[in-house]
Formats: sequence, structure tokens, C-alpha cells
Amino acid sequence: MEPLRRYSPAAIRPKLVLEVVAEMMEFADWPYRQVRMTLRDQGAEESFAFSLFGGAKPSTVEEVARGDLDIAMLNPSSLLTMAYRGVGPFSTAQLVRAVAVIPSADCLAFGVAERTGLRSFEDIRERRYPLRLSVRGSHDPAVRLLVDQVLACYGFSLDDIGRWGGHVSYDQELGGGPTRIGAFERGEIEAIFDEAIHGWVGRGAAAGMHFLVIDEPHMRDLEARGFRRGIILRNGHPPLAADVPTVDFSGWPIYTSVQAPDHAIRDFCMGLNARRDRLILDGRGLPIEQMVRDSPEGPLEVPLHPAAEQCWRDLGYL
Repeated sequence: MEPLRRYSPAAIRPKLVLEVVAEMMEFADWPYRQVRMTLRDQGAEESFAFSLFGGAKPSTVEEVARGDLDIAMLNPSSLLTMAYRGVGPFSTAQLVRAVAVIPSADCLAFGVAERTGLRSFEDIRERRYPLRLSVRGSHDPAVRLLVDQVLACYGFSLDDIGRWGGHVSYDQELGGGPTRIGAFERGEIEAIFDEAIHGWVGRGAAAGMHFLVIDEPHMRDLEARGFRRGIILRNGHPPLAADVPTVDFSGWPIYTSVQAPDHAIRDFCMGLNARRDRLILDGRGLPIEQMVRDSPEGPLEVPLHPAAEQCWRDLGYL
């Protein structure tokens, strides 16, 4: 039996809070799953603070770039790439650097009912179709942001759909999209534009959903905007009729500012490595060896913070 570890009085109070909160995140009926914390010297009113955000809000990018927040996360990786390059929704390049990326293979899918006769994005624009559409809601605002980037490439927007007499609902469902698929099957909505494709694409195809293809010229335009190309494979989502070229939605990058202090970033990396086996992903602990380099499941096109890169190298992952 492993001997009990003794903690100092100064450590036990914050550890109690952190451990209890970590356990609360597992409660099925606990609705508050975005964590923001600030660590500072004990008893000091004005001192160095280290702030972390355990969520996925695009608005935190500018906070990190300014140094108001030290560690944050995003989904997908392409959004961090856009921030770093100053493209897409970012008018200027942001001073961000990667720490690691949690692998999570996904794509954006644009499914519309066969009965609408819509076969392309151009059809929606040219017919000014009043689509009844569901998009993922406020818990993950990156979906709406990136869907609008794709639609802008084709010359219209989600707001335009509303102006044409359609309706866009922003629906949040913990754990997947069966409610919206049910609404589609009942004819209450005509389309779903969303990620998390393993939860709804196959069922949508079986219910008469056609998936819009991003053609090559527009794909190249979207790549210039910071997107990464993806594909929804027929053999992974029966009964799709064919593979569907679209944009990638993979990866959960953990990122920081280029100006973040080396010692704090190194300590964060050491802590992540030490706890990797307690953070279970797909039945195993975090695969740090994969999280520090570019991969299809975890795109990493933003440079690592120098202290993170050195730490991963020292630990033998690079």
C-alpha cells in the first residue's frame, strides 16, 4: 500500500478545493463545467499571479495574448492557428504559443434534408432558402464562429438565413446531439451544422440528410483563412453514400502567451506530465508523446512556447 502523503498546512487548503472541484466535474447533473482559477502568493495582496481557464471560449485568446490569462484551451486547433496568423475572425496576429494539444479527431458537418432539394452551399445562397437550422449553442461558441467563416466563403451568413425567413436555433446538448437528430427526424428542423460528427452524422444520413461538400476552390480559400481540410469517411459513418470533403475540427490546444514566464510554463508542463495517468482519454491516460507534435487528431501548427518545448524535450517527448 502506498504510504499516505503529508501536505503542509499552506498546501492542504488549495488542494482540498482543487480535488473537490475535480470530483464535482464528474457529477452527471453538475451544470458548471468551465473552470477559471488564479494562483498567487499566500497572503500577498499584490503579487505574481498565474491564471488558468479550463474551457473553450474564443474570447480568451485576446486575454491570453495580453497576459491577463496565462493558460487556456480552445477547440478546434484551427482556431488557435487563425489567432496566431491573424486570419479568419482575428484581424491581427495574436501573441500566442502552444503548450500541448489534446488529440480529438473531428470535422464540421453541414447536413441538410434531402427534401429541401439543397445540394450545395450555392443553392442556399442563390435560392435565399429560409432554412430551419440547428447550430451548437453557447457552451461552445467556436462552432457558430467557424460555421460563419465557412458560409462567408460562399457569400452568406447565419444571419442572412434569418433575414430570408428561416430560423437558426442555437442548441446546447451535453453528451452529443440526439435531441436535434430527433427534431430532424420529426421534421421540426431541416438542417444541422455542427461538429461531434460521431454522435449524429450516421443517424442523420439514415434519416434522409444530405451532407454539403466543400469544393476544392473554396477549400483552398478556407485553408488560407487558417482552416485545415478534413473528410467525413463513408466507411466510418454508414449509411453515407460517399466521403464528404469538409473542414477539420480536431484538437484541443492548450496555449499561452509568448510573454508567459518560463518558470510557470515549465511547472505547468511538469504538473501535466505528473498527472497524465489520472486524466483518462479514450480509456487511457493522456498521450503526452502525441500531444507535443502535429498529428491528424491533434493539429499543432502554432509554435510551442520555448519553456514548454524545452520541458518536453527534457522529459524525452521531443
